[in-house]
Amino acid sequence: MLTKEIKKELIEKFGGSEKNSGKAEVQIAILTTRINELTSHFGKHKKDNHSRVGLLKMVGKRRRLLDYLTKKDINRYRKIIEELNIRK
Repeated sequence: MLTKEIKKELIEKFGGSEKNSGKAEVQIAILTTRINELTSHFGKHKKDNHSRVGLLKMVGKRRRLLDYLTKKDINRYRKIIEELNIRK
């Protein structure tokens, strides 16, 4: 579960300040933690197709944000991939 405290820590770590939640790195980090939590959820609940659709939407959104970051600044992209252990 993504609590307020965890979300606040992610925003401070990747956004620089607690109010900078719109930065692409912050959004990618939040989506990654939610994706990881849902992935472990499917270990127990294999037939939860409704949540699986939400997971696929989150993965697509993260992919689009990563593509944007690649076009905008490749160094920021490489840094976020390394910190979050996202494989490409």
